[in-house]
Amino acid sequence: MKSQILLFIFFLFCFKANAQYKPQNIKGKNEKDAKNWVDKTYNSLSQDEKLGQLFIIALYTNKGDEHIDFVKNLVEKEKIGGLILMQDDAAKHINLVNEFQQNSKVPLIVGMDAEWGVFQRIAAAHKFPWAMTLGAIQDKKLIYEMSAQIAEDCQRMGINWDFAPVVDVNTNPDNPIIGNRSFGSNVKNVVKSSTAYFKGLQDHNVLAAIKHFPGHGDAATDSHLDLPVIDQNISRLKSVELAPFKKLAHKGIGGVMVAHLYVPALETQKIPASLSHEIVTKLLKEKIGYEGLIITDALNMGAVAKRYKPGEVDEMAFKAGNDILLFSDGVSEAKKLIQQAIDKGEISQNRIEESVKKILLTKYYLGLTKYETRNPENINHDLNNKKHVKLARLLYSNALTLIKDQEKLLPLKPTETYYYVPLEEAPYQTFLNQLNSKTTVILKKSSEISTIPANSKVIVGFHKDNSSAYKSFKISQESKDILAKLNKNQNVILTFFGSPYALKDVDISKTSTVLVAYENNDDSQTAVAKALLGETKIHGRIPVLVNENIKEGMGIDLKILKD
Repeated sequence: MKSQILLFIFFLFCFKANAQYKPQNIKGKNEKDAKNWVDKTYNSLSQDEKLGQLFIIALYTNKGDEHIDFVKNLVEKEKIGGLILMQDDAAKHINLVNEFQQNSKVPLIVGMDAEWGVFQRIAAAHKFPWAMTLGAIQDKKLIYEMSAQIAEDCQRMGINWDFAPVVDVNTNPDNPIIGNRSFGSNVKNVVKSSTAYFKGLQDHNVLAAIKHFPGHGDAATDSHLDLPVIDQNISRLKSVELAPFKKLAHKGIGGVMVAHLYVPALETQKIPASLSHEIVTKLLKEKIGYEGLIITDALNMGAVAKRYKPGEVDEMAFKAGNDILLFSDGVSEAKKLIQQAIDKGEISQNRIEESVKKILLTKYYLGLTKYETRNPENINHDLNNKKHVKLARLLYSNALTLIKDQEKLLPLKPTETYYYVPLEEAPYQTFLNQLNSKTTVILKKSSEISTIPANSKVIVGFHKDNSSAYKSFKISQESKDILAKLNKNQNVILTFFGSPYALKDVDISKTSTVLVAYENNDDSQTAVAKALLGETKIHGRIPVLVNENIKEGMGIDLKILKD
């Protein structure tokens, strides 16, 4: 009798979860029609087809026809439920997605890592700011505008799931994998920023996925390479790492992505969170009460791929409570192992039904039952045009953060002459050209600083290479020495095009003016030049704790220069 009661409770829980789950983005969808379509579709599937719905596999356009044929065969043979689009050709991706959707019995869910726009995977698209840059912005409506544009770009390509935003609270400056991808080190700021981001996506019919549960911000190891350990106590985890997920879990977010990292306080066995029943089912689903789609981080990442065989890791992840297995390297093996576990009673058929129906329901809500083919013509222009540039520059402008301006050197005066010393490894020409359009700026290489007259006004540019979010942010000793020399007898305006973490070991105590721009590209350089010239206001705030002198929330407002 006791077992029957427990079984009834389980069925009741499953029914409740499926009945209540609905991503926030959907407007005007009839829930009765949704349920009817889901039930009808589910009942039409064979067991093998049901298992196929659990998988999302990768599709590259830069790996040649052999890879594409392999993916086509795998999707057809294993009845795959979804794709994640990787590099690099947007038009080719569109043609392939059209083909897959037309040939699939059940529509595919198509995802992409597009945290800073589809540029993250499609080089021809326009790049939007990284999350840390966005975290400095005080008007969070601008983040909504950005993610709404990202949603439009995703829709243009037939993408219906953006695996974003990152809601990890970055507390480790040396974090090799999150860093720039985090909105910052303050929980409230992370929640506000990520809320604006996910709403911009889902209000425009693209699913969001907050990641990386239970929190990747304190990692010291890249999970693409090996298993990170988050060795914090329960109290700290609740107040920092878990806090954004708990606050966002009931806001209608379509997905939560689970990380490959080991958290001793949450899991006694040394297994990744993504494979932990304690973390995925007991914590995320039961204690926190999340009812949406739960997806693993990529299962080909070193943190799990080094430790478990293809197929084996998928089965473990599904047993843990994940609904979707991302980037599987062993679909066929995984399906066999999951079915064997069902046959042995280790996984219930009801659990398969719960996940598959949740996946089907999401596909219905996203409108995939009436998929419209996309036209690849002019796609690169549609992903990178004046609208994108204008929005990106607005975002960079609003992120600019003035840490100090002791001698009131800003805004620059058109009647004065300034010297400019570019340091570090990245381009700076756009910045220099923009400055010279309104005032006089004389370029001086680092070897020429001795020729600058004493007590001059010198703009120093730390231009870091931002071609990747994972590049080192650290400033060379040579650049720090040059800054120190200039500080002795010049009035220095330090403009920093890189992560604020780089200022951790840079002595700015004798630098008159310090402005943080977060990134180095044409859009950010243009934004900085306009701000220095007084054409736009400066009112960003540092989103991370850098050191005891540069704390989260620091920033000085500078108004627009009146004519």
